[in-house]
Amino acid sequence: MSREDQQFSDEKFMSATEKTTVLRAWIRFLDNGCKKNQFTKALYDHLIQHCSFIAHYDRHGFYNVYFERLTPEIFRFFDQFDPQKPGVSAEYGTTHWLSAHNTGADLNVAMREAAGSYLDGLRRHFAEIQRQAEIAQVSRLLAKHGLTAIPAGASTAAASESAVLPPEHVGTIHPIQPQLFTD
Repeated sequence: MSREDQQFSDEKFMSATEKTTVLRAWIRFLDNGCKKNQFTKALYDHLIQHCSFIAHYDRHGFYNVYFERLTPEIFRFFDQFDPQKPGVSAEYGTTHWLSAHNTGADLNVAMREAAGSYLDGLRRHFAEIQRQAEIAQVSRLLAKHGLTAIPAGASTAAASESAVLPPEHVGTIHPIQPQLFTD
């Protein structure tokens, strides 16, 4: 039996069919690298109602917080669903969402089990995206000030040639704002 064909039980607020739909959406979402077009309303609703996440206004706001901003939140999200970790909620810092007494508890366990094989690759993928964004940001800042980055391992001669300033600029400091108070 595949992970998607797991047998769920009906509950007062969530049917077995709804749980199967959410699990399939979860697996597609992970399998497609957490792409926004795979972040379904059913998956979002389950996360905010049964997995200890807040709504972040709406589905798009939630997706932005966890998958578009390139912040540590994405790694806390992955840690919450990592079956090798305790399942601490990314937002509340508890494992209450895993309690057997909660609606969808069987689905939450299945989501953690299904996520296990995807998480290392997703962590590497998002870490690289974050790295590339940081490099681009640093490059823009350096360019703004007429500087360039020299990759590690590049010849030191190239670095020293580009770092030579004309003599008239050595030791000169140009204040941005004139002195406001004088003695």
